Amino acid sequence: MNRLKSIIFDMDGTLLDSMGMWQRLDRIFLRENGIEPPADISEIVKKMTVDASSAYFVERFSLPMTPQQVRERVEQLAAEDYLLHLPLKPGAVGFLEAVRERGIPCVLASANYPSLLEAAMKRLGIDGYFRAVLTPDASRAGKHEPDIYLEAAQILGTEPAETAVIEDALYAAETAKSAGFYTVGFRDPDGRADWDTLAAVSDRCIDSWPELTASDFLQLF
Repeated sequence: MNRLKSIIFDMDGTLLDSMGMWQRLDRIFLRENGIEPPADISEIVKKMTVDASSAYFVERFSLPMTPQQVRERVEQLAAEDYLLHLPLKPGAVGFLEAVRERGIPCVLASANYPSLLEAAMKRLGIDGYFRAVLTPDASRAGKHEPDIYLEAAQILGTEPAETAVIEDALYAAETAKSAGFYTVGFRDPDGRADWDTLAAVSDRCIDSWPELTASDFLQLF
């Protein structure tokens, strides 16, 4: 194995304890539009970009809204939690500090709304740890494709095999692993159904940041 030189972090469900909020939010949005949420709705949309999930809501539920209006409403519903409430996972700052002390460059790659990421990162004081924050847009695909990871590696100046990707979502870990990245699976409680497969896909799998900090992981750099 090549020696690792950089890290690409996910945000929601990995650094930030936010996945439970998103599952509630899907249901709040549908109910305020007079729709009883299907049991699997959160599992479906968590794999989508913001734009894709907005279009999906309009099409599947025949909403009298445009995808842009859905996007804006969901962003409004989530804003207070990102501005005021959502916490980091325990030990996240300690791990980020350990990485910075070793001079390991980092990028954040997230499928979330840029405005929400910025609000949470500034509030929690972690915005200074990353060279860049990448999110899907018109020219950058979501995490079903490797583009966002490859662009992050380019910013970091490292090859995929020299770059660790830390993800809680199974589909994202699969994408990173298939593209040649060293992949760390983070077992978030809201993704419990995928834990066994996530562990099988990833080069290593963890339950917490202190676990990764205390392991031999940083010795790989």
